[in-house]
Amino acid sequence: MVRLKEFYKEKAIPELMKKLGYKNVNQVPKLKRIYINVGTGEPSSNPGALDDAMKTLTAITGQKSVPTKSKKAISNFKIKVGMSIGCCVSLSGDRMWEFLERLINLAIPRIRDFRGLSRKSMDGRGNFSLGLKEQIIFHEIEQDKIKKLQGMDITVVTTAKDNIAGLALLEELGMPFRKEKGGN
Repeated sequence: MVRLKEFYKEKAIPELMKKLGYKNVNQVPKLKRIYINVGTGEPSSNPGALDDAMKTLTAITGQKSVPTKSKKAISNFKIKVGMSIGCCVSLSGDRMWEFLERLINLAIPRIRDFRGLSRKSMDGRGNFSLGLKEQIIFHEIEQDKIKKLQGMDITVVTTAKDNIAGLALLEELGMPFRKEKGGN
C-alpha cells in the first residue's frame, strides 16, 4: 500500500473527524482524482513540442498522457479547430496517491524561492489547483534532455463540500501552505 494512503487511513481520518467535528467516517473528505494539464503554446511553429510534452508528462505520472484538442479556431495564434494544443492525464487510485506523495515530498521543495502554496487556490468546492512553471522539479526528468521548459497545471479533486474541509484534508496530508495574512 502507498505510504500516504496508509497515513490517510490510519492517522488523517481520525484527526479530520476531530478537527471538523464529524461523527461518521464517511463524512471525512477523500481524494477523488488528480488532473495534470500541459499546454504547449504555439503548436504550428514547433510540431515536436507536443511529443516532448507527452513524453515528459508520461514520465512524471507513470501513465500515458492524452493529447487535448482546440475547441475554437484562433487566427492570431494560427490554431485551427481540432488541432492538438496540449496533453493531460487523469490520475486515480494508487497512482494518484503515489503522485501526490512525490509532489509533496520531492517536487515542491525543489521549487526555486518557495515560500508555501497559496490557500486562495481553492475553488469553493474543496478542490485545489496549482500551477508550476517548470517540469524539471520532478526527479523523473533528465535536465540534459529537456529542449524547452514546460509549465503544468495540477488540480487535486476532493469530495469535500467546501474550502475549509478541502484545506483541512490537504494540510493533514502534508501540503505545504503558507501562513496568509489575515488569520488564514
